[in-house]
Amino acid sequence: MDRIRLRGGRPLRGSIPIGGAKNAALPLMAAALLSEGPLVLTNAPALDDTRTMAGLLAQHGLSVDHDTNARTMTLGGTATNLVAPYDLVRKMRASVLVLGPLLARYREAKVSLPGGCAIGTRPVDLHLKGLEEMGAKIDLDSGYMNATAPEGLRGAKIYFTQVSVGATENLLMAATLADGMTELVNAAREPEIDDLAHCLIAMGARIEGIGTDRLRIEGVKALHGATHPIVPDRIEAGTFACAAGITGGEVLLEGAKLEHLGTVARVLREAGVEVEEAPNSKNTGGVIVKRLSGLRGVDVMTEPFPGFATDMQAQFMALMAVAEGASMITETIFENRFMHVPEMNRMGARINVHGSSAIVRGVSRLSGAPVMATDLRASVSLILAGLAAGGETIVNRVYHLDRGYERLEAKLAAVGADIERLPG
Repeated sequence: MDRIRLRGGRPLRGSIPIGGAKNAALPLMAAALLSEGPLVLTNAPALDDTRTMAGLLAQHGLSVDHDTNARTMTLGGTATNLVAPYDLVRKMRASVLVLGPLLARYREAKVSLPGGCAIGTRPVDLHLKGLEEMGAKIDLDSGYMNATAPEGLRGAKIYFTQVSVGATENLLMAATLADGMTELVNAAREPEIDDLAHCLIAMGARIEGIGTDRLRIEGVKALHGATHPIVPDRIEAGTFACAAGITGGEVLLEGAKLEHLGTVARVLREAGVEVEEAPNSKNTGGVIVKRLSGLRGVDVMTEPFPGFATDMQAQFMALMAVAEGASMITETIFENRFMHVPEMNRMGARINVHGSSAIVRGVSRLSGAPVMATDLRASVSLILAGLAAGGETIVNRVYHLDRGYERLEAKLAAVGADIERLPG
């Protein structure tokens, strides 16, 4: 397995291009099942997760052409296989997003239950309950969700008992081809959901309430092809913002949207990191991040957007590990997302976990050490810790990184980090 070696202590300075959002690309790719196409996605990231989704769609019968040089992905065709097998779904939970589109357009689907993952169980009950309210019949058998809607899906008013990004995306896609009006109440409001809605509208869908927690979708008979730019990755942008903060540097995050950072930008400012929209960046996007003085401990709690993103919790913990004073980080989204804590403590951090909260007492400096990544965001948090540590840090099991960060080590090296990937 590949490893990443880095030596810390270098302030990062320069520009970092922010790619298309992984968490937007995956549902957008699944949306290609709703139409003959072609659906052309620009600003498409080349990640392990997008490759996994491409493989899943290809086995359903769609054509998938990803031009990584042009950063364009073209998808289209008719599904000839309505089964999403366990061997593919188990690799990536977002594979469950094919359920709604398949059921809406083809009136049946057989999709493997995704099971658990390293950071939590994340059940699909909200997906299934919503589809059943739209008229689907769903049986669970031998680890599969067998769904049918012989007469097609019908509109319904669906109340989410808790905010769920995946369920919102699945039901939003399904509702575009349902008979009548569907209303999703207490829907997730992440920028990636807005992006999906705008793409579906470009394909001919009728959607109101974008950006709110109440989405209204009037079903249409069919959707058509479209071209859609994928929104920039706010989690990648937030990660590199933490990298600038933890090293005392200054970076321009090219293409990033300040409004998409939400509470993350506010919390970074409270911690002593300046985060501002770059001049003349209204159309192209751009955020300048710099740290001029010391870091201060700040308490945070993860929440659905526009709250502090759970996908930024580990990175912010690395920042707080070298801040003055103490901070408390509370995780409310996933039940097992502190697995990076023992590895950070190996580097000299002082972090104690109490249930769903972690108390971080800042130290003046971390020390390089061999550490092991446990999941995607934990991986990059250890990279950030290594950027601030004295001596050499080796991060093992970095295959997690490739699921959600494109050319991470190259982007960091381009702004001054002493970092390289060591082939396994």
